[in-house]
Amino acid sequence: MDTSINEKVKKSIELLRNKQSRIYFLVQDTKGNARASVRLIYQMAKSLLDEGFNPIILHEKNEYAGVVAWLDEEYMSIPHKSIEGQNLEIAPEDFIVVPEIFGFVMEQIKNLPCGKIVLTQNYNHIVETLQPGQNWSQYGFLKCLTTTTKQQEYVETVMRQSTFDIIKPLITDNFYPKSTPPMPIIGVHTKDQSDTINIIKTFYLKFPQYRWFTFRDLRGLSEKEFGNSLRECFMSVWIDDESGFGTFPLESMASGVPVIGKVPNIQPEWMNEDNGVWMTNKPMMCDYIADFIQNWLEDNIKPELYDNMKKTVESYTNKQEFDSNVVSLFEGYLNTRADSFEQQITKTEE
Repeated sequence: MDTSINEKVKKSIELLRNKQSRIYFLVQDTKGNARASVRLIYQMAKSLLDEGFNPIILHEKNEYAGVVAWLDEEYMSIPHKSIEGQNLEIAPEDFIVVPEIFGFVMEQIKNLPCGKIVLTQNYNHIVETLQPGQNWSQYGFLKCLTTTTKQQEYVETVMRQSTFDIIKPLITDNFYPKSTPPMPIIGVHTKDQSDTINIIKTFYLKFPQYRWFTFRDLRGLSEKEFGNSLRECFMSVWIDDESGFGTFPLESMASGVPVIGKVPNIQPEWMNEDNGVWMTNKPMMCDYIADFIQNWLEDNIKPELYDNMKKTVESYTNKQEFDSNVVSLFEGYLNTRADSFEQQITKTEE
């Protein structure tokens, strides 16, 4: 290694040790629509920014709606950069965090000299945009961040060459219990819009005596509006078979709203028989809703349900713990890369 290269590597080490290497987070443009997967990316980037790191939100097109329409405005203080029509500055000390849905991007950047991390929030998308037979390691992505142990257990059977770390999503302070009694409103959040329509129509046909109860589709709202609307409900309904984590039930619990939900294909670790009403048979959903309504009208909902909801969500609402976990993980990534560069210099000098 000649002197000039040696000096460049030492400069990279200095930037890594001082937390000034760039950490790019690639995001989808949600066109102003709320999405929990994008929220987590912004939360991680904001935690790093507040602790003196150098995060940058990376988006595909120059026209980018951002998250100001549905997430707190403070997140737009994070530096943003577009890929379109620009030469992206990537140095060996930099990192790029790519969501699993961007398999085609992984292939495009496989020759970049930076550290590469996959962020997997939905196991169902891990091979969606990859070529048959291709895996992350072939593109230089040897590290994966995911949100649950259950999801990790599945993904690592597919992407065997990768190592995994877990970051628990943060439920924000926009979700908290209401001080006044709830209204006869049922909040609904489903992956497929047709499930919402089917539940509402079927319920009113089967149980016309409960027509005075209102269903509220909780789509298309900003996070604050979402929290306000959810707090008015006395119960919520959730269906998302492909969910990798399930933020809506936890947001409901944080808001003091019991959940009736269908167990997804991979059951999240926070789900247990004591913190909600969970079923595997979707056609029975309306019967469970009617049964819960009757118990609610008779003041027959066990207080233990609300206590268990509160206990479940505690570890997902601690911002200080979330910030600490994010900072600890990325400090580890930066220091490990700095150590490897120092080892290279030592070998060449010897």
